[in-house]
Parts: sequence; structure tokens; C-alpha cells
Amino acid sequence: MELKITILAENSVVVPFDVIGEHGFSAFVETDDFNFLFDTGQGRALVNNSIALRKDLSSIKFLYLSHGHYDHTGGMVDLLKIKSPLDVYSHPNIFSERYWFKDGIKKYIGVPFSREYLESLGSNFIFHKEFKEIDTNIFSSGVVDRNTTFEKIDKEMKVKTQTGELVQDQIWDDYSLAIKTSKGLVVILGCAHAGIVNILNHFIEKTKEKEIYAVLGGTHLGFANDEQIDETIKVLDKYNIQKLGASHCTGLSVSAKLFNRLGDRFFFASVGAVLEI
Repeated sequence: MELKITILAENSVVVPFDVIGEHGFSAFVETDDFNFLFDTGQGRALVNNSIALRKDLSSIKFLYLSHGHYDHTGGMVDLLKIKSPLDVYSHPNIFSERYWFKDGIKKYIGVPFSREYLESLGSNFIFHKEFKEIDTNIFSSGVVDRNTTFEKIDKEMKVKTQTGELVQDQIWDDYSLAIKTSKGLVVILGCAHAGIVNILNHFIEKTKEKEIYAVLGGTHLGFANDEQIDETIKVLDKYNIQKLGASHCTGLSVSAKLFNRLGDRFFFASVGAVLEI
């Protein structure tokens, strides 16, 4: 085994015993040298599913946070009860005060815990904004440039400024990981708020690799129109991507479209799904 990724938290499940689904995302990553965790979901599923799927959270070397939303960070306290101290890689703005507005509903969607509380439990935050090799052949995207015209930020998402004003949240802390393997890059997405095409182009440019073997995680295509789906598939073909494991914010209807277009190249990255190289 060169690399093994197991989904621990996601909206749905693909195994029949003991696991639960929740709106969110988390992936347990095993390499030849060490294990690490990508996101923690909302917190209700992480520990339960790690036990059911026999993934030892105490074995991880670090936690990587894709961005500061509750459904990717809510499991941190439970995780720190199992593994502490723990290095945590993320953007420095993950603790921004964030809200979601729609149809008269206002909901807080930021990290559910303060930085001070998490640090008191053993979190060692390692903040960065630039593309960074955080370990051998494991690359953090850093801030991704938004170059496409068809990938948009949700207008419902707002962030509070230092003056207390609520403005459009550009979610600059939206990060992804790329792992270099013998088959090409494997990219893990949290929500792809930066746009999946922007993210894939970014990794190709920064790593100087020519192909991406697999992409899995939240694609944020659940809000996409046909033009965006078409442009995304063009990029999947351009980089010879063999596996797309869509989950979380992809949505069922768009997942069905992707399956019809990609066939065996597509799989549902639900709780219990595994990608192994």
C-alpha cells in the first residue's frame, strides 16, 4: 500500500454496519510512513465511525483543516480527547465569525470553538497562506487564485468584519491537499469553495506535475449549472483523472450527472468509501 484514504464523515454511508452519516466531511489518510486526518466533520460521526471502520485516531501525525466551517471542524474537541497535543495546519482566518443567510434564516456556520479553547486542549495551530509542502510529497494548496468565470462563491455566506459589518465571505481559507504518488497526484477537497477547476489548475501549476490520478471530497458542484459541469469535466479529462470521489456538497442530482458522464471513473465518497493505491 502506498496510500489509503478512508472517509470517516460525510452526508451518506456506503457500508451497512455501525457507521452514521452527517452533513460534513472527514477523511483518514494512511501513507507508508504515517497517518493523518483531513477535517473532522460536525463531530457526531468522527469517533463512532473511526471505531466502526477500525481507524485509530490516536495514530495521526497531524490534522489538516480545509476551512473554518462547523461541518469540517466540529469534531476537533472529541479528536483532541484522543490525540493531544496535535499539530493543526490551516489558514490564519479559520476563526472568522461566519453566517449563512437564506429565506429569512440566519445561522452561525463558523468554527464552533474558540482558538483559545482548542489550544488549551492541545491544538498547535500552524498557519500558512502560501502553497506549502507540509510533509514529504504532501502539499497544501494555500490560498487559491480565483481565475475561472463560472465558479462562484455562495451569496448566502457572510463574514463579520472588525467593524461588525456582515459582508460577502470570499472564503479565502478554502484549502485542499495534494499527495504525490506513483500514479500521479491525489487531491483531497474539503468543500472546494475556491472552485474545483481553480484548485486543480493551482496544484498542476505549483507541483509541476502533468497528471492527477484521483480527486475526492466536497466538489461544491451542488450549485453548478450545466456550463460549470461541462467545464469541470473538460479539466478532469485534460489532467487524465481516473477517479472522482464526489461527496458532501456535490449533491445527489449533480452526482448522478457526473456518474452518467464519467462511468467507472466516478464513485460516491461516502462514509466507508476507500481509495487505495
